[in-house]
Amino acid sequence: MSERPTAVVVDDATVIRHSIPALMPAFDVVGSYPRVEALIAERPHADLVILDLHLVNSAQPSARQGVAAVRAVVGAGYRACVYSQEERRFVLAACLAAGATGIVSKSEPVESAQSMFLDAMSGQIVVPQAVISLMELLVRRNCITILGPRQRQVLAGRARGLTYAELSRSLFLSESTLRGYWRELTLGVSRYLQETTPADIERALGLGPGDLLDFWPGAGAEPTDGSASRDWWRLR
Repeated sequence: MSERPTAVVVDDATVIRHSIPALMPAFDVVGSYPRVEALIAERPHADLVILDLHLVNSAQPSARQGVAAVRAVVGAGYRACVYSQEERRFVLAACLAAGATGIVSKSEPVESAQSMFLDAMSGQIVVPQAVISLMELLVRRNCITILGPRQRQVLAGRARGLTYAELSRSLFLSESTLRGYWRELTLGVSRYLQETTPADIERALGLGPGDLLDFWPGAGAEPTDGSASRDWWRLR
C-alpha cells in the first residue's frame, strides 16, 4: 500500500488549522502552525505546506507573511501552496515567482480545494484564474515565447473559463492530452516568473516603473524582524 500524502498547515486562524484535517480526508495533516517561523523551527516532513498569506495579528505582530513567507517555506525545502482570500493577480503571480507550487482560493468548495492540494503535492502547478488571464496577456505581448501553438490554444481556452471537456470538443484532442499541454505550460510559465524581473513585466503591461517593486520577490532586501512582510501586506 502506498503512503498517504501529507501536509502541514500554516494559518493564524485556529479554525482553519483545526478544520482542514476534518474536511479534507484525502491527505494527512502532520502539523499545524500559526506562523512560518514555528514550522521552520520544527521542520516536519510533509509533501506540501498549505500557507495563508496573512499571518500578522495582535498576538504575532512580527510574523513573516506574504511573499516573504512563501520564500521562507520554499527556501526550507518545502512545496508551498498558498491558501488565501487574496485576489490581486500581481500578488498571486509574485507568489509563483517566489516559488509557490500552487495558489488556492479560500472561496473554493472544499472538494475542489482538496483536489488542488493533491495536485500540488504531486508537483503540478496550480494556477488561479486571475493569473491565467495575466499569463495569456504576457503571451499575447510576446513576453513568454516558450509556448507552442497547442499550448497557446489551451491557455486561451483556460483564460476564458473553458473546461477540458469543452476544449477537447473544439480542438479534437483528448482531455488527457490537453492536461499534458497544461502541465508543460504551467511549469514553463512558473520558471518564467521566477527568472524575470518586475521591470520586464511593468514594461510589457504598461505599468509605471516600480509599480511591482513593493511585493515582487527579490526586489529588495527583507529585514529579519518581519517588517518587510508587514509593509507588503498593507499595499491594498
